[in-house]
Amino acid sequence: MRRKPGLAAFGIFGSSIFATALLAQEPGGPGAPWRGAGAQPCFGAEGGTFQCRSAPGVTAVRAGRLLDSKSGQLLTSQVVLLQGERITDVGAEAQIKIPADARVIDLRGETVLPGLIDAHTHMFNYPKPGMSRETSTLIAIHNLQADLRAGFTAARDMSSHGNGYADVDVRNAINEGRIDGPRFQVSGRGIVWGGATPAATAANPLMSARVHAEDDARAAVREHVERGVDWIKLFPGGAYAFLATGEARYVMTYPLPVLQALIDEAHRLGHKTACHVLGGEGQRNAIVAGCDSIEHAFDLNPEQAEMMVEKGLSYDPTLVRYTEPYMDDNDAKSTGGKYRMIPIFEKAVTMAAATKGLKVMSGSGVDGSTFPHGTQALELEWLVKRAGMSPARAIQSGTMINAEAMGWHEQIGSIEKGKYADLIAVSGDPLADITELQRIKLVMKGGKIIRDDLPPRAMTAR
Repeated sequence: MRRKPGLAAFGIFGSSIFATALLAQEPGGPGAPWRGAGAQPCFGAEGGTFQCRSAPGVTAVRAGRLLDSKSGQLLTSQVVLLQGERITDVGAEAQIKIPADARVIDLRGETVLPGLIDAHTHMFNYPKPGMSRETSTLIAIHNLQADLRAGFTAARDMSSHGNGYADVDVRNAINEGRIDGPRFQVSGRGIVWGGATPAATAANPLMSARVHAEDDARAAVREHVERGVDWIKLFPGGAYAFLATGEARYVMTYPLPVLQALIDEAHRLGHKTACHVLGGEGQRNAIVAGCDSIEHAFDLNPEQAEMMVEKGLSYDPTLVRYTEPYMDDNDAKSTGGKYRMIPIFEKAVTMAAATKGLKVMSGSGVDGSTFPHGTQALELEWLVKRAGMSPARAIQSGTMINAEAMGWHEQIGSIEKGKYADLIAVSGDPLADITELQRIKLVMKGGKIIRDDLPPRAMTAR
């Protein structure tokens, strides 16, 4: 039956009137008086409220020991002055005048370091069958807050594990102050090789973007950039298997021209690339094509390491993640216990750590499965105990080198004037015992105390 014009018009205009009534209840524009309940909150770009940041005050941190991450030396009796979220001055107690109205945090019994940076995380777990997007996001928030409380005030997230571009949304929520979390750089879905012929079945839009040729490789990079990612995560290499001779063979994915197109397009758009490789031709291709950070690289050799130095590429081994007991279990099952990948990988990382000029990053690969979030200071211990780094250099990997690779070296990575007040404190000396970083006592991000396990005497005001 034909609808009467009057009823149709009423449906349209009735909805408009209702929407207008709702809009009338929204807060006014900039400068308008608050007409809602209670004190005026702050609003995010997409709506929703959160507590406004208070006016920045002056804070003085008195450090018994302070790590200068540039020199790798511990300085004694230091003062760090903060104004809001930034450091305004750093120096010896005798040189720094603490303002009379400053809040003073007394850490004269502790060691103060810059906030740690994890260069390889996955805030999202792979969703289990039937898991809702809401549950997946709640787990991700729990993961990133565990990382922050563990002293990792910044991180790089290396694909959303089947959760689309949700990592972009979480990063934005942190930046807007909606939730507490590390400063994040994210990479969205990641881009994988789908073969030269497109599959007949449609790909899951929340999983990795699949490419089949150079043109759609460039298009996939553009989509990621348009969706707001910071890094382009690529997968030039796949799994490994041992031959009967004991030689390891590795799967190569993208042909080199496709990989080069992916990297060149990312660079053209001002973005860096991170390449997951385990070894073989895919690993070499990633280095030849100029991938900005090489992830894992089980059989990295001296020639490749030197090529990385010449090209200014970074190496992120994720040592703990691939020396866990499950690796031996898998190798024992597939080779009858004859061959193991762990010693091959440890040899490569030790060689890389000894290569002059190679920027060895510290990334954990935490993903909520075999490597739980909040425990990634183990990576720094492994770089010392299994790769031969000094504690000072391992900490530099987890602060300054990571900050440089992420393009944040002027903002974080060391305790210097003008940088963010991202600080952590431990009771002992991490240069003598790197495991001290697994016993964080205080975490501060941007001047805000996130964790405080110190006795009451450590917090004073005047």
